[in-house]
Amino acid sequence: MYRNRIVAGVLAATALATGAAACSGDDKGDAAAAPAGSSAPAASPSGAPSAGGPFGPACSAVPASGKGSFQGMAADPVATAASNNPVLSTLVGAVKKAGLVDTLNSSKNITVFAPTNDAFAKIPKETLDKVLSDKKTLTGILTYHVVGRQVAPDGLGAGDFKTLNGAMLKSSGSGDSYTVGDDAKVVCGNVQTANATVYIIDSVLMPPK
Repeated sequence: MYRNRIVAGVLAATALATGAAACSGDDKGDAAAAPAGSSAPAASPSGAPSAGGPFGPACSAVPASGKGSFQGMAADPVATAASNNPVLSTLVGAVKKAGLVDTLNSSKNITVFAPTNDAFAKIPKETLDKVLSDKKTLTGILTYHVVGRQVAPDGLGAGDFKTLNGAMLKSSGSGDSYTVGDDAKVVCGNVQTANATVYIIDSVLMPPK
């Protein structure tokens, strides 16, 4: 029972996920895929283009303009940027329940690993609902998806990061293919918001016991 609760909670952690608008699936809120090369390059918090820009198969779903575009997300702090993408609605809802919106938006130079709504769908609704109603557990899970410094794509090759939860999180990979934790794949990475670098992942991370 405890494990199920943790699993659901992990999903909630995806709420952190922040502004990444990149997600495939059947969600009605998904934005239509933009033509290749039509999306503006992501910008760093300083306003300069991020080296290499966003990458990953789900990035094609990000609109070319508007609040949910790469350029639009770069102008807003992470929690606000995430709220502009319906694909991240579960994550945003969890962040609100945990009372972390202001904390995330005011943090400087952080990295957020954000599970998509599809990742949440892998957890039984009853279990997820229990985690969402437990603020302490939810907060612990959400903060496990946040690293207190910005991590560039090449930093994920053999990463070992201390999360805001206090626990360590590993990553591995190369090129445009990276794994975070045990098996979460980055489906759209190096997305910039005004105060964070976001990596959208296809699974919820499981905090160590």
